[in-house]
Amino acid sequence: MLRLTKSSRTSLATNVVKRAIPTRSVFTWHESTAEDLKKYSPEDVFRAGVRHHHICNTAFPIAHNETIKPYRVKRLRDQEDIKKTLSGAYGDLDEMMLYVHLPFCNTRCQFCEYTVVDPKEGRKDTTHDAYVSALLDEFRLYDEVLDTKRKKIVGFDIGGGTPSIVSIENIERIMKAANKHFNFNPNDIEVSLETTPRIAASDPEKLKAYHKMGIRRISQGVQTTDFKQAKIIGRDDANASTDYLYRSVENIRKAGFDSFNIDLMYGFPVPKSGSAFSQTVKDVIALQPDHITLYRMRYKGTKMSHLQDRVSLQQVNDEEQQARELLAQGGYVGMVGKNTYSKTTGSSGCSNYLDLRVRKAVPYLGYGLGAQSFSHHTLQYNLGAVTKGLHQYMKSLELNRIPVQDLYHLSREAAIAKMVSVSFYYGGIDLPAFKDCFKISLEDAFADEIKFLQEKKLMQFEGDRFQMTAQGKKHFGGVVSQFYSPSVKNHIIHKPGGEKFPEDPIKVIDKKNAEEKSKAYSPSVAVPKDKRFEFGNILFGGPW
Repeated sequence: MLRLTKSSRTSLATNVVKRAIPTRSVFTWHESTAEDLKKYSPEDVFRAGVRHHHICNTAFPIAHNETIKPYRVKRLRDQEDIKKTLSGAYGDLDEMMLYVHLPFCNTRCQFCEYTVVDPKEGRKDTTHDAYVSALLDEFRLYDEVLDTKRKKIVGFDIGGGTPSIVSIENIERIMKAANKHFNFNPNDIEVSLETTPRIAASDPEKLKAYHKMGIRRISQGVQTTDFKQAKIIGRDDANASTDYLYRSVENIRKAGFDSFNIDLMYGFPVPKSGSAFSQTVKDVIALQPDHITLYRMRYKGTKMSHLQDRVSLQQVNDEEQQARELLAQGGYVGMVGKNTYSKTTGSSGCSNYLDLRVRKAVPYLGYGLGAQSFSHHTLQYNLGAVTKGLHQYMKSLELNRIPVQDLYHLSREAAIAKMVSVSFYYGGIDLPAFKDCFKISLEDAFADEIKFLQEKKLMQFEGDRFQMTAQGKKHFGGVVSQFYSPSVKNHIIHKPGGEKFPEDPIKVIDKKNAEEKSKAYSPSVAVPKDKRFEFGNILFGGPW
């Protein structure tokens, strides 16, 4: 049963988008649409999130044209509305973060959802040179609008694509531009750059040059060590052989990097021979990187989207649990629900950019083709996010225009949903950060949802965090969707399809909780009195 608040029922008749009052001296959130003032029962949202587990994840928003289109800033020739909104969102910030996107790869992997240009064009050095020149123009334009020279960079990632495909000189041009247009000192933060096993194995001079420039973290996309599978999903070019893996690690270490991450991916359709993901995890643990990140395959927007229904929730939960157990045995630790595991004491395992983005929602600007930017009030996508082509982006900068495809001045509900969705990279929400961003406590903003999640033992309060339990992780889509904006909740509730389960997932959870409670009180089980009410995962107190 869907429930509407009295205020939302009153406003339904008009369903008119209200404009933010332009005379306000303090920049704040856009007035909410009627759709974002509705209220939905946690049970309905949970069932929808679990059913649509392939789309209910950390990638928010869902169904842009339906859910956040009303907040889109007009894209006029003079860009005055865009500049005004950006100035409001970022103008007063003293600290922020930077992401630079290089959309080039030797091949386009079947599983890739990111903005990558056609490899036929993306392999050319001349394309790289022209693109980086355009990036430098983007640095300059934002400096003119936001006076970025006075803003301190507290996190900086160079991603893609495969940024290490471009020349050393082009990476150096980007680092110099950051230094010129921001208050940026690479010695103060851990700048991170992505590479592949083939490049790291075959071009050690690049790695040495990166370290000399001040880049201190390398993240290498491996995804799988099943090279037969790698070839099928288009990853053959990057992995190619075990020899590449060992040589890449050797070269990374020789270059001086002591913060080295390997990305793995699970949730692919399983062949008749069975899942090889556990073996992939074992292989990568043997390489002894400092950090290992597990990414669940997201099918939307990929060349494999038609295969998602072949992958069940049970499969992805089994693969993730097996990987987590193997990582723990290998000395890699992380909170339940967290993607990245580290064997470095006191380290989150993530770059400064990702760590502060996930935990504290520090605003960031994204430069480059299709890059995303987020502040506490706005969400933005650069030109090329849809087309994956360079022409519009390059032309916009040639005309001295900020290369914006879509800029949204968000309602507070939509901004919260974006912030919290990204927070679930760590499996939960930082309570002080939430209150600092949105001027309301999580408990006041989501009273019904928190009650539901606690009663079902899906999340629990742990110090300054509201964190997933192991049971919550198994129902990730149903948990994260509790914090979506109402318009998105409505979309997933009414969206057809998704995985069908033989029994209502809430009833399954209730049965499991009842069984655990019965065991805790059973006289045949020796349970100390001081432990009988201790539910959840004991690893929460451990290092990240």
